[in-house]
Amino acid sequence: MYSVTVSDHVMIAHSFRGTVFGPAQRLHGATYTVEATFRRERLDQDGIVCDIGRALDVLKEVLAPLAFANLDELPEFAGRNTTTEFLAGVLHERLKARVRDGALGAGTAGALASLQVVLRESPVAWAGFDGPL
Repeated sequence: MYSVTVSDHVMIAHSFRGTVFGPAQRLHGATYTVEATFRRERLDQDGIVCDIGRALDVLKEVLAPLAFANLDELPEFAGRNTTTEFLAGVLHERLKARVRDGALGAGTAGALASLQVVLRESPVAWAGFDGPL
């Protein structure tokens, strides 16, 4: 399987509900490095998985609504703990929708096999979501 990974970062604020989260129940900030890995079985006629520039642009578009936001105040996350794992799944779905809409170019969506999204909280802790496209 061939792959291309692009990355960017996003700064957010949020809090969690539940004693399992200890002090993170209070409002706090996080800066995530976000990686999106696109995979396919065979390279296209140009010898690529997808256009890296387009992939980076799509990742930036998907992250933009979250940048510097307090996730506790966003209606789409009402009642949810916006854990790193949860956010990886959300970003996967949003990227998948953009790919299906043709954001990576004509014909690319059908050729891609899977997408993995990883959010790195620090050099020693990260979470992700991996699924088909």
